[in-house]
Amino acid sequence: MVLRPVFACPMLMTAAQPEAMSSPAPAVDTRSPFARLTELLDGIEPALPAINLSVGEPQHPVPAFVGPALAAHIDEFGRYPANRGIEPFRRAAAQWLGRRYRLARPVDAACEVLVLNGTREGLFLAALAARRWVGPRPGRPAVLIPNPFYAAYVAGAYAADCEPVYLPATRQSGFLPDLGAIDERLLARTVACYIASPSNPQGAVASRAYLERLALLARQHGFLVFADECYSEIYGGAPPPGMLEVAGADFANVVVFHSLSKRSNLPGLRLGFAAGDRRFLESFLELRNVAAPQVPTPAQHVGIAAYADEAHVADNRKLYAAKFDLADKIIGTRYGYRRPAGGFFLWLDVSQHGGDESAAVRLWKEAGVRVVPGRYLARDQADGSNPGAGYIRVAMVQDEGTTAEALHRLVRVLG
Repeated sequence: MVLRPVFACPMLMTAAQPEAMSSPAPAVDTRSPFARLTELLDGIEPALPAINLSVGEPQHPVPAFVGPALAAHIDEFGRYPANRGIEPFRRAAAQWLGRRYRLARPVDAACEVLVLNGTREGLFLAALAARRWVGPRPGRPAVLIPNPFYAAYVAGAYAADCEPVYLPATRQSGFLPDLGAIDERLLARTVACYIASPSNPQGAVASRAYLERLALLARQHGFLVFADECYSEIYGGAPPPGMLEVAGADFANVVVFHSLSKRSNLPGLRLGFAAGDRRFLESFLELRNVAAPQVPTPAQHVGIAAYADEAHVADNRKLYAAKFDLADKIIGTRYGYRRPAGGFFLWLDVSQHGGDESAAVRLWKEAGVRVVPGRYLARDQADGSNPGAGYIRVAMVQDEGTTAEALHRLVRVLG
């Protein structure tokens, strides 16, 4: 494999605009949303004790099986693990996919599953592997990204020397990209398309028909779908459908990414997996063998226990449901609030309350509540609009009592 060196920091580069734009793209702040938030609130002392609802870091209890699983395999920290992942973990992940989703056939643990250090590094490195795997494109290779988005998608596009093309996900489009609005010329030069369902931050769940259409576009135009399904186990109604369900018996052109961070309240374990198109995963493994950190074997044994147990996942959903019940009562219909279909964020429209940055400053200064301005999670579109502008993201990760206090403060301040 020949890896193209990247000397410029991708996160400091200017975000590219679609080819249709003939004028130079304006400079874009590509720092982390949390770095921008820290700068926005720097020097402001909150009037009340701080409640952090900005970071999507689960605060629910760590499952009881974690400690014993680590202790039973503690000696395995003394060996380098294989980058593919141990066979029992890959088998556990494949079997869980078979129980959770309606698949055309069982996932082959031998060649259709790879262990990951969480999903962030997998989602990032997948773009580099996709650029090589997909091959030449007519024009500058492009990576399609829902807007707002998870920052790893854009970092991967830059590192792969692809143009990130932002697809607006607004209330008008059901908070998912409008697939019918994507130009054929853009599809022809697409290397990969990232999609998250449930989406972050809006909590929208893609229908089976939507996923089928996306899979068909990928096969027709020869690009890959990278489905970020990290929030798939946090939902209020029916379980969200998955991308592998619509990928056919060969899972062609589709790779799903799963993590234990949200499902099992284990963000610090850094454990997840990718599964799907075996041809791509073979190429992805080549890159990972030289560029990716291995996952410690004891952590993989925790994953085996986690994917064998659904009781703690159901309990986790109940805890989030209780907090959304609070939001239903405390927020009501304010700020365009609707209970999301999945995920654990509130996506609140504060455009009539001073806008997202102003609301974030007021909530911190007057209420000690830390939230993220929506514009920090998105990029300006070619027409100058920003799909995140006017919204704030509220992470419902604290305990029930703390969440209730934060929501009451929010309503008192914003009105």
